Amino acid sequence: MSTGYVLVDVEPGNEYSVYEQASKLSFVSDAQILFGDHDMILKIEADSMGEIAKLVVDSVRSIEGVTNTKTLACAEL
Repeated sequence: MSTGYVLVDVEPGNEYSVYEQASKLSFVSDAQILFGDHDMILKIEADSMGEIAKLVVDSVRSIEGVTNTKTLACAEL
């Protein structure tokens, strides 16, 4: 199992709608709205980092209001 954290930037005023949509995705195990440089952080779990990357591109980035994402891969030791 791989874990990644995705920092999400959102168009102003769309934070709650993006949060609601993102938190309903089956592969998102946690979603939090942030203050600071990014608007939201998502914890994503999947079988591999490749699958996480595909899920971010296909599902997270396609949510209306998402302007940018940055995926942080957790070390698999």
